[in-house]
Amino acid sequence: MRIVIASSEAVPYAKTGGLADVAAALPQAISKMGHEVWLAMPYYRKMEEQIDRAKYPIHETGIEFDIQMGEKTMTGELLWSELPNSNVTVLLIDQPDYFNRPQLYQENGHDYADNCERFAFFSRAVIEVCKKLVLRPHIVHANDWQTGLIPALLQTEYAYHPQFLRTRSMFTIHNLAYQGQFWHWDMELTGLDWKYFNWRQMEAYGQLNLMKTGIVFSDAITTVSPSYAKEIQTPNFGCGLEEVLATHHDKMSGILNGVDTRIWSPETDTHLVENYDARTVGEGKAVCKKSLQERLGLPQKAATPLIGMISRLASQKGLDIISQILEEVIQRDVQFLFLGTGESRYEDHLRYLANQYPDQIATYIGFDEGLAHQIEAGSDMFLMPSAYEPCGLNQMYSMLYGTPPIVHVTGGLADSVVDTTKETLSSGKATGFSFRHYNAESLQATIHRSLDLFDEKEDWNKLVQNCMKGDWSWTRSAKEYINIYQRLCSSPREAIPVTA
Repeated sequence: MRIVIASSEAVPYAKTGGLADVAAALPQAISKMGHEVWLAMPYYRKMEEQIDRAKYPIHETGIEFDIQMGEKTMTGELLWSELPNSNVTVLLIDQPDYFNRPQLYQENGHDYADNCERFAFFSRAVIEVCKKLVLRPHIVHANDWQTGLIPALLQTEYAYHPQFLRTRSMFTIHNLAYQGQFWHWDMELTGLDWKYFNWRQMEAYGQLNLMKTGIVFSDAITTVSPSYAKEIQTPNFGCGLEEVLATHHDKMSGILNGVDTRIWSPETDTHLVENYDARTVGEGKAVCKKSLQERLGLPQKAATPLIGMISRLASQKGLDIISQILEEVIQRDVQFLFLGTGESRYEDHLRYLANQYPDQIATYIGFDEGLAHQIEAGSDMFLMPSAYEPCGLNQMYSMLYGTPPIVHVTGGLADSVVDTTKETLSSGKATGFSFRHYNAESLQATIHRSLDLFDEKEDWNKLVQNCMKGDWSWTRSAKEYINIYQRLCSSPREAIPVTA
């Protein structure tokens, strides 16, 4: 199959969140299975500052194209690169007026006012580039609201275009909370007829909604975990689109993200002072833990359980309930360390606690990639009690590193972590600790439960071994995507009718 994956970000070129990791790893996994894959993304000028051009060269193609944006014509240029150690060509859409900005989507906490125009241009450019290169893709795989216009274009304007007669679209929802909602007059920027601006298709609550557009017009919808696919069809998680998603539930699937094990593996991780595998985890983690405690200024106590957390410091990530119980939990012999940035109230509170209890709490406000790897390896447990989590990757990293996660039962956390009970431990299925009711009391009880088991070394070692047995590679996830691609290619597509 010929597959074009469209994303607003991808590592190593540009990243604000997990979408960038997925957009880089999935194409490589699919390509290794024998399919032709292209990755399309904007060319942000800040790439010049962020990437090593010697390692990731970017080339000119000489290809230019014009796209009508409302009443003006905008010219774009196609550049190209290649994901390292793969056959995946990266198609970079260059348009300085739109993408030569300090950040990807916002500055100083405010979205760029022309985001609709910027990503409507990008969506049209992806199709225009497919035409210029005569790619004739079997699948165009769009991701999140920034590419939500692509399925609509394929189902309407390009439904009977000779190069796209066999093309089917997939739309992946990475986080439904970010929907690309714009005032209704931005409909002009999409280039589509106003007849599609109706409550069944592109309009939601009086606004143009690009997330809804991708949902409605795509041939298949995926989310980044099976549980999240179910959750977003309910009022609690649907962010106002639950009825739309329920209407289109028959074309929706949940596929848990994978992990790039070339980067995240305790056996080969270059950030660790000591590498280890399931056989040597006891000795290896002890060395990593001692080094981590030393780096963060915590007493180097091998027998004291160390709980790590790497996160955006926000209520969604569980900081509201963590802050309520920390001082009670540290009445026991336990250490905590936190790495991340976020809301000032949580940053300030964690700094305060680190100053008050320097032997038990360490706080690093900021981000350090090497430290993140060291926390996964050197911690005994990993704290991830998110209020909601579409997929999550850190719980998978933690299990690979033999660090049982403590999680709230939601989204990808529910799909990837098996709570430890006598039954699940004896059957070899237990991989962490989870709680169902999102409140401070439940989190507190679950942390205490993990600390109790830590003292039972034989059972704890079983749990660590269970964690490290799991297959979280992208190969597993890629096979599920390919199954859907193949199903789409074998079914006919008709242009979606206008619904009044």
